[in-house]
Amino acid sequence: MTLGSRIAWDDTVLPFQLDRSDIRGRVARLDGVLDRLLAQHSYPPAIEALVSEMALLTALIGQTIKLRWKLSLQVRGNGPARLIATDYYGPAEPGAPARIRAYASFDKERDLGGDPFSLIGEGYFAILIDQGAGTTPYQGITPISGRSLSSCAETYFAQSEQIPTRFALSFGEMIGETGDEWRAGGVMLQAMPKASPFVAQDGGSGEQGLLQAEDILQGEEGENWTRANLLLDTVEPLELVGPHVQPTDLLVRLFHEEWPRVFDAQPVEFGCTCSPDRVRQSMSIYSAKDIAHMTTEDGIVTADCQFCGAHYEFDPKTLGFEAEVAPDDADTNREAGGEQS
Repeated sequence: MTLGSRIAWDDTVLPFQLDRSDIRGRVARLDGVLDRLLAQHSYPPAIEALVSEMALLTALIGQTIKLRWKLSLQVRGNGPARLIATDYYGPAEPGAPARIRAYASFDKERDLGGDPFSLIGEGYFAILIDQGAGTTPYQGITPISGRSLSSCAETYFAQSEQIPTRFALSFGEMIGETGDEWRAGGVMLQAMPKASPFVAQDGGSGEQGLLQAEDILQGEEGENWTRANLLLDTVEPLELVGPHVQPTDLLVRLFHEEWPRVFDAQPVEFGCTCSPDRVRQSMSIYSAKDIAHMTTEDGIVTADCQFCGAHYEFDPKTLGFEAEVAPDDADTNREAGGEQS
């Protein structure tokens, strides 16, 4: 395979359908995006592995939703790995890339060796969907369970959404043409009931083909689901991450007897929504006294984005719910009818 054909599949999510089984799925490859996510922070190897798995799950799940704004995944635990958080922003327009960001909080004083998943301890796995202004955010939570983040996601869909779901993921640091680089790849299989807020995207064909969960688990549909999972069990880790096996070739290798059909691939890129205005808005809950405690000896308030590392500096008089309004701003507000944002 040429370098150009490999790059064509880097940082993409490919939707597909198994026509014989009436099961839908996704194949994801995260390459440059994952390197960018991890380069924002100096994570130890175990935390890098958790962030990689979480980012891959987020890309796979995010592409299954008719998303107008944001999908968030969060894992919180009482172990050394206290928080893994990811956001997936749907494409602004057809053909545009989706954006993803990730962040981890961990206790540097504790032992971070051994199995990465064990570092989470007891806690919960949460999925949040925010479709933007004028909508009510959706949130679902399930306890940490199984032996991986992907098994937590499978449990979530089975218990909270009653949707049979399966993930096969692989990720790690590999020797690339330009040095060591992180790569991740995975396959998601899912049969989704129409009542679920997780509505499948079909690449523009308009077909839905959704099945009720009880149909998937019984009779012919149950047999189809079992057969598709047995076929997925045969996948090799290197087939998942690539780059030498294209996603389309992978689907043919695994599911050629299930009549796989692919739709348009969704490109994914690193993206953060932080901005000075958003930081100011987040600080509007604080009083002038609180802001005073945050002010440095140089007379400024600083803030760093946990996701992208952007650094912001503010005049403390412009922050907090008791922030002073400059005379010119006040005059402008009066001329506009007295509305203040």
